[in-house]
Amino acid sequence: MTAVFRREVGSYFKGVLGYLLAAFLLVFAGIYCMAYNLSGYYANFEYVLSGISFIYLIAVPIISMRAVAEEKRQRTDQLIYSLPIRLSSVVLGKFLAMLTVLAVPTLILCLYPLVLSQFGSINYATAYGAIIGFFLMGGCLLSIGLFISSATESQVSAAVITLVTMLLLYFMSSLASFLPTDASSSLSALMVSAIVLAVILYLLTKNSLVSVLMGAVMIVGLYLWYQADSLAFSGLFAKIMEALSVFDRFETFVEGVFDLNCVVYYLSITGVCLFLTVQSMEKRRWNE
Repeated sequence: MTAVFRREVGSYFKGVLGYLLAAFLLVFAGIYCMAYNLSGYYANFEYVLSGISFIYLIAVPIISMRAVAEEKRQRTDQLIYSLPIRLSSVVLGKFLAMLTVLAVPTLILCLYPLVLSQFGSINYATAYGAIIGFFLMGGCLLSIGLFISSATESQVSAAVITLVTMLLLYFMSSLASFLPTDASSSLSALMVSAIVLAVILYLLTKNSLVSVLMGAVMIVGLYLWYQADSLAFSGLFAKIMEALSVFDRFETFVEGVFDLNCVVYYLSITGVCLFLTVQSMEKRRWNE
């Protein structure tokens, strides 16, 4: 894992990509800090982090697109598969390298509340709690990008799919408000989601029996639940979409609440995506 981590970090910082991303984030942080804190006279640095959260829409696809897809394009993944190391160590090394790229500007952001304290009183607990939430959200999104990179064959495909995914996550709560709230519509949407999950499971495992059984169990379970308590499905799909919104969870930190549920949520999504990345690479190893 250490060798993979050093190699990946070197690839980011021996070139200009790591520095450009750090500069990109810090430039926008400076602009928003001037607009909110200095010109707007708000003593809340967390508002700056909320304002610049859209940066992940651009930064995550750029950082993660080459993580695994580039290995496939150059065929260097065959070397990884032949080495006597676990793929979980490879995935963890790549993920930690991406976190390092994000950690560099995040550590610099930690200086902002200290500077702003020279101009007025700053709530350090809220400010640094929001910074932690900002970093956790970034790690969660990077793990999603890493999984997408492992499931695609080219950097361009990985970047485009990741960008679309980030946009969906960013606007998820807004999209949820346009969905019909009647019970039958929620049931239909959940059944379609069950089919999509079954297809994803098949793509990861190439086991049609398990995938079909899993999809059938979910669909039958949803139908039986609907027959037993149809009122529970009123607006259920929209509520699930809002609950899964990665960006909306961060607003809890911005509001001054260090919610452990949000921390567990980010860590859980990160863990699931890293597990799926390992399974995706394992599938490719045995298919070669």
